Amino acid sequence: MNTTALRLLPLAIATALAFAPATQAATAAAPRAENAFLSQADAAARAARVSNVDYVLDFTLTGKENFGGTTTLSFDLNDASSPLTIDLDKATVKSVTVNGKRVTPQYNGWFVTLAAQDLVKGRNTVAIVYERPHSTNGEGLHRMVDPVDKRVYTYSHFEPAAAHQMFAVFDQPDLKGTYQVNVSVPADWEVISTTRESKIEANGDAKRWTFPKTKKLSPYNFSMHAGPYKKWEDNSGKYPMRLFARQSVAAQIKPAEWFKYTKSGLAFFDDYFGVPYQFEKYDQILVPDFLYGAMENAGAITFAERGFMYKADMTSDQRQNLASVIMHEMAHQWFGDLVTMKWWNGLWLNESFASFMGTLATAESTEFKDAWRSFYSHGKQGAYVQDQSSTTHPIEVPVPSTQNAFDNIDAITYSKGASTLMQLRHLLGADVFRKGVHNYLVKYQYRNATLDDFIGSLGDAAGRDLKGWTREWLYQPGVNTIAANFSCSGGKIKSFNLEQSASKQFPTLREQRVQVASFRMDGKQLKLDKNVAIIYKGAKTAVPGMVGAACPDLVYPNFEDWGFVKVQLDKRSFDTARASLAGVDDPLLRAMLWQSLWDGVRDAKLPLNDFITTALNNAPHEQDYTLLGDVLGKVGAAKYYLTAGDPNSAYAQQAGRQLEEMAWNAAVAAKGNDDFQRRWFGTYIGMASSRPALDRLAALLDGKQTLDGLTVNQDLRWSIIARLNRFDYPGALELVKAEQERDKSDSGQSAALAATVMRPDPAVKAEWLGTIQDTRTKLSFSKVRTAMGSLYPAEQKALAEQTADQRLASLPELDKSAGPVYMRAYGPSMIPASCTPASVKRLQAASEKMKDLSAGTRRTLLGTLEDDQRCVAIKQAMTAK
Repeated sequence: MNTTALRLLPLAIATALAFAPATQAATAAAPRAENAFLSQADAAARAARVSNVDYVLDFTLTGKENFGGTTTLSFDLNDASSPLTIDLDKATVKSVTVNGKRVTPQYNGWFVTLAAQDLVKGRNTVAIVYERPHSTNGEGLHRMVDPVDKRVYTYSHFEPAAAHQMFAVFDQPDLKGTYQVNVSVPADWEVISTTRESKIEANGDAKRWTFPKTKKLSPYNFSMHAGPYKKWEDNSGKYPMRLFARQSVAAQIKPAEWFKYTKSGLAFFDDYFGVPYQFEKYDQILVPDFLYGAMENAGAITFAERGFMYKADMTSDQRQNLASVIMHEMAHQWFGDLVTMKWWNGLWLNESFASFMGTLATAESTEFKDAWRSFYSHGKQGAYVQDQSSTTHPIEVPVPSTQNAFDNIDAITYSKGASTLMQLRHLLGADVFRKGVHNYLVKYQYRNATLDDFIGSLGDAAGRDLKGWTREWLYQPGVNTIAANFSCSGGKIKSFNLEQSASKQFPTLREQRVQVASFRMDGKQLKLDKNVAIIYKGAKTAVPGMVGAACPDLVYPNFEDWGFVKVQLDKRSFDTARASLAGVDDPLLRAMLWQSLWDGVRDAKLPLNDFITTALNNAPHEQDYTLLGDVLGKVGAAKYYLTAGDPNSAYAQQAGRQLEEMAWNAAVAAKGNDDFQRRWFGTYIGMASSRPALDRLAALLDGKQTLDGLTVNQDLRWSIIARLNRFDYPGALELVKAEQERDKSDSGQSAALAATVMRPDPAVKAEWLGTIQDTRTKLSFSKVRTAMGSLYPAEQKALAEQTADQRLASLPELDKSAGPVYMRAYGPSMIPASCTPASVKRLQAASEKMKDLSAGTRRTLLGTLEDDQRCVAIKQAMTAK
């Protein structure tokens, strides 16, 4: 992703666009563009005319590919002098009635236009009867046929603007409305919506479900899901809780875990926000083929099956992920559903706040007290990587139309945004921050709000003008670097400054509160000597509190991770970190030092060889489960760079075997500790590439060898089979076919597809590339997405090169025809990069030529170029060793 399109507007114009009063937009409104997307200007013009919206929605679902619906829409109109549009995508419109009069539909496949002469100033009622195919790409009203029992399941997903793929609607967040729903479905189906059903009536082989009117919601927060779902209930808390999943996967669900975290989260947020949960009941639905991780539909949250269902007991890491995602979506029930952004430029604040509050709730209301360390190692590092790229973007950016709504949904939106909120909490104080949030929710509940409204509530609570902070942190991209510059005399610190720097492209220096800590070696242990909290700003800030302390062996100028800033260790500290990781008792500090070493690799300052040696010496001794996951993730990335560089070099072969044996030996040694053993064995599968390692995996699969303490469950069987196919192990293709007969589930089908597609066979690659690039394929998008991610593993460079030029050349046409949902998956997986100077040159030429790509696709292209340049630099630094 890149910021080229964003830089077309100066900040002042962008800000004006984001917050211009709707009445200004209305006076200059032109006829709405004839395309699938709603512009911000058209949305503002419509919102200036329309208010007090109420929907009555009637659906008939049979389980077949099409469904029928009637939208009866009532609203106040303050100006009936011009036409008005109602969004409805790819439907067959059977009738339109306006204020009791049947009219000829004016429908272009994207929206219905109501003629001015049919409208009145004041209250209007419009009824639109239509039929539409179910979606198969995860948006709108998605339909899936379970391959195990052939039962049909449907669910809705509307964010950012896909409600009109299910019903006729003003599909924009600032036209909140109420929704009264009636649904006819087969008799054995459940129906789940924002409110709890009030009546279920038998009607032959069907049942008609009636739901009471909702409170005011933006269209993307409303939902309706239907199918023969298995249901669990728990009424032990303040609010009734239900959980739903497909019948064929119900045995994989541990409802007690879900209800435990849900109950504790609702209690936490009720108390923290000081505003009770507003949607009366709390439903959670596990759904197949989901595009994202989860979605905060008011009172009926959806979760992707692939992220939360396992064919073995969950590990601690998997339980923590479940808890944190439950908390993230729950935070949205207040921040996003109760109070909603005015337009999609505010989506970052919804996601940032939910990421921040979700982590806080996980740390304070569950057993996962190290949730902030997990956030540092996973979410925050992704934000650092992206924010150091030339393709980064400000947290707050203009969104010209719904086509661009998800251009910036990334690590900047989620993790940098959450980090800035944490920093603001440190600046203002935890109690003041909490008071400001409470006041914001009370003032704007059931309304739409802007960034200025949120920052204003915090500023009022603090008695402080936050405009400067907002300008530095939210409207300027890039991550700063801080370094400690100190001198010692007589064994004591004589002078100490924090030096802040920024890139030439993004030169903003920021104000931030951090802790500066110094450490000394005590035998083999690194001990904290001094810790000073300080607010720094500008290029240099003196830290008088450090003067007179003992001359340190290591200084870390963002101790305990208060700030969002890259740390550059001084030489002595860097050398201490490399040599003394095992002597650091504090796991967060240990994680930060590991990160400093990995930053050295990414910046081509620390040879990859040295990092791998450090990992081999230290990773097997790591006893903190969360940190071990972080370290092994970095080891996996190191293996990727080995493979992407020159996998056949003597060093790559030797290091690869050493990493394999490290992981295997650690898995053996972890007998009796299921979490650690499964984590190490998963790493072993990801490392296995030598013939002896693949032989071992094959022997484990057929039972000729065992790993004491480990059960090779169905998920692990598929992981092993995929690895064997990736390296064309003898008989691997037959293993796929046999395992498909053994596991007929939807997840089994996807696993078989991935294992098949990643085989190093030119014919397989050609067949699946054709399917992927066929935008009219009947294959479900979830399967297409699986194929994209599996087609070209890193070590299959020669096969990838055979189609690289074609994939790059076809990018502009695909970008125009396939749409944003497809391109968000296609770009990261399918834009070719092979970690060679020739590949870099090819991507540079494409970036200079393809300047008319959509903003999201162009950013992905430029990001791929930078990643390829980095890979080449890492390879050269390793070679130079």
